[in-house]
Amino acid sequence: MYKLLFDLVFKKMDPEKAHHLAFFWIRLAASVPGLRQLVKAVLAPRDPALRTTALGLDLPGPFGLGAGFDKDGIGIDGLSMLGFDFVEIGTVTGEPQPGNPAPRLFRLIEDRALINRMGFNNQGSVRVAARLTGRIRATGTPIVGINIGKTKVVEEADATEDYLKSTRRLAPHADYLVVNVSSPNTPGLRNLQAVQILGPLLWDVRKAADEVTPHHVPLLVKIAPDLADEDIDEIADMALTLGLDGIIATNTTIGREGLATDAARVEEIGMGGLSGAPLKARSLEVLQRLRARTEGRLAIISVGGVETAEDAWQRIVHGADLVQGYSAFVYEGPFWMRRVHKGLSARLKASGYRTIADAVGTAKA
Repeated sequence: MYKLLFDLVFKKMDPEKAHHLAFFWIRLAASVPGLRQLVKAVLAPRDPALRTTALGLDLPGPFGLGAGFDKDGIGIDGLSMLGFDFVEIGTVTGEPQPGNPAPRLFRLIEDRALINRMGFNNQGSVRVAARLTGRIRATGTPIVGINIGKTKVVEEADATEDYLKSTRRLAPHADYLVVNVSSPNTPGLRNLQAVQILGPLLWDVRKAADEVTPHHVPLLVKIAPDLADEDIDEIADMALTLGLDGIIATNTTIGREGLATDAARVEEIGMGGLSGAPLKARSLEVLQRLRARTEGRLAIISVGGVETAEDAWQRIVHGADLVQGYSAFVYEGPFWMRRVHKGLSARLKASGYRTIADAVGTAKA
């Protein structure tokens, strides 16, 4: 049914407008108590066997929604209603910003992919923090990660203070915190991945988070798939040295190799980060490299090209403590998480492992 809706309605709409419309419906359904429980019962059946612990957090399952869908934390309950085991909001910047001019989101339907150059459009850390302050933490409240990035107008030399501004405002509301230095859509941002810059930045963010929270908030860094293998090793070593809690791998890619979409159309779209199925192989490679380098001493959240339960299972057995998706949600619709959960349950049962955590990193080299 969703495929028909996608072909008849969403496919013909501007992708960003379609996103806003679909997200409105999700939030509307979640705002009606009886309807919310009904939708959750249908779309988000929970298999207790999928419960897992990662980053010191108890989660109903290993599969969450990656950053970018809910930039301002306005639809957390609705997304949990659809079955996501945790939700990462953002990217949130120190100051509000409109992002890049539209059009800035494009579908590559033949590749089951997206290209975006959104540019961290968000309401800013003050408004997002105020919104999260009103959330009641209770049983059944979804785990929420907060992804923070650099405000575009802030010079690279002043990036640390900009990240610290967001950290002080948002860390008290985060189940985990992510430093995003890997989006290709903010000028100069990826330069911060150099370990001599990234190390001090993460150290300062860790210190600031500890100063404003009474408990340890797990801190992760999100890296790009376009890094050289040697740079990935350096970041892994640095993360271990700093006592970082984890790494999210990977963000979108600036590469355009091997696409089925007409080359002229890809060139017409222009700059932006590519996500979805074409990222699958590289994202898995980065995961395997990180797992081998860190030997399970820090958590890894794998994201990029995850479409099916089998994709998610492969990430888990190759070393991912948790898995995220996003682009496939656009193409698969609201029943996606139900299918992923059912598939993961079946694979866990067939594997002979008792829990998801037992299966992490068990694939033969």
